[in-house]
Amino acid sequence: MNILLSFAQFEREIIGERIRDKIAAQRRRGKWAGGIPVLGYDVDRSGPSPKLVVNADEAAKVRRIFGLYLEMESMTPVVEELDRRGWRLKSWKTKSGKTRGGKSFDKSSLHTMLTNQTYIGRIKHKTQTFKGEHTPIIDQKLFDDVAAMMRSHARGGGNHLVNKYQALLKGLIYCPACNYSMVHNVARRRSKVYRYYTCVTAIKRGRKYCPSPSLPAADIEAAVVDQIRCIADDPGLRRGVLEQSSKRCEAELAELNTQRTQLTQRMNHQHEQMNHVSNSTDVGSGDSERLAALHQEIAGIIESLEIVNGEIERLTAEQIDERDVNAAFADFGNVWNELNTREKSAVLTLLISRIEFDADESSLSISMHPAGIKTFSAEATEQQQETNS
Repeated sequence: MNILLSFAQFEREIIGERIRDKIAAQRRRGKWAGGIPVLGYDVDRSGPSPKLVVNADEAAKVRRIFGLYLEMESMTPVVEELDRRGWRLKSWKTKSGKTRGGKSFDKSSLHTMLTNQTYIGRIKHKTQTFKGEHTPIIDQKLFDDVAAMMRSHARGGGNHLVNKYQALLKGLIYCPACNYSMVHNVARRRSKVYRYYTCVTAIKRGRKYCPSPSLPAADIEAAVVDQIRCIADDPGLRRGVLEQSSKRCEAELAELNTQRTQLTQRMNHQHEQMNHVSNSTDVGSGDSERLAALHQEIAGIIESLEIVNGEIERLTAEQIDERDVNAAFADFGNVWNELNTREKSAVLTLLISRIEFDADESSLSISMHPAGIKTFSAEATEQQQETNS
């Protein structure tokens, strides 16, 4: 059985390697090797191998989209204009007849289109491009002009901007309406700099798609810090943090234990199937493949069980008690005043898992991270012991 399993695994690896080599060879010859179709082209499967053919109506839209970006010089107004016109991404049907694609444009999909070298008659394979056998839609000069404008508008240095403008809530604050993160951005008016947290949906698709306004960064950061100070000064709020963290851990542990039970039952069932096939007196040609598939599935279940068990151990270790909460917030005000911007950002990331601001009700919701509270509690206790000694 082990020999059969080894040969089955070897055969799968050989087949995979041959397929990868075939795709690489096709792309080096400029042929389309499959994938998601792009706006402007249809896939002609009438020949021995599929190839891209120009869709005249879609190609006109693609050329106009490139032109719109050069005219408007920004992705957000282009996305809004495309939505106004009702233009959408490529829609196609699978072999089973299901319709795929046809979604609205956003900044990410627009960026992908504007940087896709398929439109200038090239085929990409990993980091290399080759001359394709399909007809280009965009001329090289237009493509280069768009690329140059995108480079000139690229800010870059995201971490540097965060440090420079003291954004403390990066990765922590979320839009309650869209459930997407709110990112830090900067606006300049003459010599003044204004900082905001804006929903990703509003940035990618336009302001009308998100009801949440941009939040002034300094005000929302001060409100979050003040609320944590209130937790430090109010025993009732500290008990509330403890209850919230305990409920969250218990819910996650219950879900993980359910997953572990289901995985164990599935693994036992697969073992029974393997024993049945192995002990069968009527051995067929497909039994070796069946055993190989069962063996591979059991290996996947074991790997999943290890992950689930590791998560259960982690959550069990992260459970906090009243002493942890009191130690973490006992001297928060004095500790906070001694930290620099980078350290303040690290402390908030350690303590907080999620922040939401409801503009309609002007309410701030902060979810604490149990593991962060435990870590901060240990560090605060250790620092206090060093001070006393």
